[in-house]
Amino acid sequence: MGFVDWARKQFVDVIEWVEEGDEVLAWRFPVRDLQIQQGAQLTVRTSQAALFVHEGRAADLFGPGQHTIVTRNIPILTDLQHWDKAFQSPFKSDVVFFSTRLRLDQKWGTSTPITVRDAEFGAVRLRAFGIYAFKIASPRTFFERVSGTRETYAVGDLEGQLRGMIVATLTDHFGESGIPFLDLAASQVELGAAIADRVRPLFGDLGLALDSLHVQNVSLPRELQARLDERIGMAIVGDVARYTHFQTARSIPTAAANEGGVAGAGAGLGAGIAMGQAMGQAMSHSVQAAAATTPAPAAPASPQPAAAAALTCARCQARLDRPSRFCPECGAPQG
Repeated sequence: MGFVDWARKQFVDVIEWVEEGDEVLAWRFPVRDLQIQQGAQLTVRTSQAALFVHEGRAADLFGPGQHTIVTRNIPILTDLQHWDKAFQSPFKSDVVFFSTRLRLDQKWGTSTPITVRDAEFGAVRLRAFGIYAFKIASPRTFFERVSGTRETYAVGDLEGQLRGMIVATLTDHFGESGIPFLDLAASQVELGAAIADRVRPLFGDLGLALDSLHVQNVSLPRELQARLDERIGMAIVGDVARYTHFQTARSIPTAAANEGGVAGAGAGLGAGIAMGQAMGQAMSHSVQAAAATTPAPAAPASPQPAAAAALTCARCQARLDRPSRFCPECGAPQG
């Protein structure tokens, strides 16, 4: 190996990062045992940033553009290295690139239902999911608090943390707002904006900027949704008789799909009619039984016949045991 080839391998004079995918957020330029040549060219592409790191400490930050590395444009690194401003020798330093473009269509959602107190239904369990978009806003903060000494740091390394912060904030908002479930489901745009306002500072603490957050769905678990559907159905039908007809009508397609086809549908309809008749008969029998067990009102007592007037003879006033044409005592005729 010639001296020129050895020198080329020892010194770095071109520093750049060509992104090959959407996943990598931070990438460390592979200097390892190499030294950066004074006057080296640093290329930072649009939606990128480059940070010089000296012994684990963040130094100078460069935005998009073509930069010539000399001591006057790396003042922080110069101070950390205790260089004179005219120092021109190669130096050791790490260079970390950051992708600062938006990461779109990031998914968030509740892995399990969250229990909240609802103003209308009482305690309910809710599910929610949606999308959000973010980007690196402060590469220095992101390096110091998140990526650190990693050679690469990807979106997948961060998504669990971000999703957890969104869901935790969503849970707090549900509990504190007191908005009924039905109103939440009808105000998803406003809900997303409220959650974004509350979670944005948490992203900022990690050197990130939350660009947008949308709630795509707020729902109940399947078993609770079935109960809500029944309640809505009851509100629609209004009374038990109409609800019976409603349930009978709903059973017809199910019966028709069973073995027997049309016969099954007829059986379902017949069963519904029979059920209605049985209910009517049961109510009629109940009324009749109640009437039978109720005591009849007592009939008014018929007046007792007045005692027969005493019979006496008009002439002798003798007492007569029974009516007679002649008095048995004096023989006087009786009127």
